[in-house]
Amino acid sequence: MLNIHSISVELEGVPTEIMVQGFADRILVLVTQMGKVGNLIQASIPSTTPLLSAHDEDLTTGLPAPPAAIQLTPLLGGAPSEHLQTLHSLYAAQIATIIWVEEAKKMAVERRSVIVGIALRDGDERKTFHGVMDHLNRLIQ
Repeated sequence: MLNIHSISVELEGVPTEIMVQGFADRILVLVTQMGKVGNLIQASIPSTTPLLSAHDEDLTTGLPAPPAAIQLTPLLGGAPSEHLQTLHSLYAAQIATIIWVEEAKKMAVERRSVIVGIALRDGDERKTFHGVMDHLNRLIQ
């Protein structure tokens, strides 16, 4: 069961590719502006941890808040600075939360780990972040 969804968009003038591929035990999400996988981070939470419902979204962003119990594990690569490492962790946590909330809506029985690959260019971090999340939401719905 390999479901693959991908989209190429331009965010802040930079070509950006977003790809989601489902496997039996995990989901791979790649977000790249450099044509490579980049920093790989695995996000997981215990299956007993409740996910926030759609009405618990952050009203300023429209995004579901990542659960406090989320566990992020670096798998490959690393960010060149502490600031970028924090930014990549934020991407991984938010992307995983979006995936888990969408799977819960589809009545998925088991919550799979989400592996996120991030390779982004310098730019307006806030606009790029929201652009990626908006396009990811459209892609998986």
